[in-house]
Amino acid sequence: MSGLVVAVVLFAALLHASWNAIVKSGKDTFLSTVLVSVGAALISLAVLPFVNTPAPASWPYLAASAVAQLAYYSLLAAAYRAGDMSHAYPLMRGSAPLLVALASWPLIGERLSSMQMGAVACICAGILGLYVAARTGAIGRMPKNTGRATAFALGNACVIASYTLIDGIGVRLSGAPAAYTMWIFVLNGAGLLLWTALRRPADLLAYAQTQWRLATVGGFGTLASYGLALWAMTQAPVAAIAALRETSILFAIAIAALFLREKISPRRYLAIGLIAAGAILMRIA
Repeated sequence: MSGLVVAVVLFAALLHASWNAIVKSGKDTFLSTVLVSVGAALISLAVLPFVNTPAPASWPYLAASAVAQLAYYSLLAAAYRAGDMSHAYPLMRGSAPLLVALASWPLIGERLSSMQMGAVACICAGILGLYVAARTGAIGRMPKNTGRATAFALGNACVIASYTLIDGIGVRLSGAPAAYTMWIFVLNGAGLLLWTALRRPADLLAYAQTQWRLATVGGFGTLASYGLALWAMTQAPVAAIAALRETSILFAIAIAALFLREKISPRRYLAIGLIAAGAILMRIA
């Protein structure tokens, strides 16, 4: 994996953690995700006339990805309603690379080297460490709602792994990574907006009037983050990119501690160290 690809993926990871923090800090996490999604869709619509059209072979993957990402945004909002970002985000993002690595060989014929598998395992061990660190007290009880947050986060990890594999194949078939990315967000934003407008029209309108900046800043963040990751998947194995991208957890922890004022225990920091070691190992591999 070249230094350029690693740098691009790390920047994408920072952007991803940043827009997640915007969602987490919003007054309504679900409506915040809707605004972010719609913002990305509007930016994409403005850019689409200037990029190539994806090849027809990639359109089934676009449709499947749009459906999967609707589930992703719903579970993301649910996880953040139930728990801290410093708990839910690492579980969501860190569990997905292992699933991608396990599925990418039989599905798309990509086999990771021993060192790359070690890097994936190291990152995932750090994620499990974060889960263990969430347990507090002598009798091992978890904070209120942590169990629900964990369930939503792990469910979303399965969704993340699914659309990562779908898009890893689709973007290669498209012949136009930028256009493929734009269409993902247009389809996803339209679907999420329609769903919310039918269920909570008054709430959506009122929230958009006061929180419209979310649509601009968060929309750009999620669009740029995923677009850069998809480009990287055309340059290196999907599973390797998926694992390296989850270094966004490091950025998310820093943002949660410094800006969201979440308390992070020494055990969590130790687990974060494992994730960092996995990212370095992935670069060397």
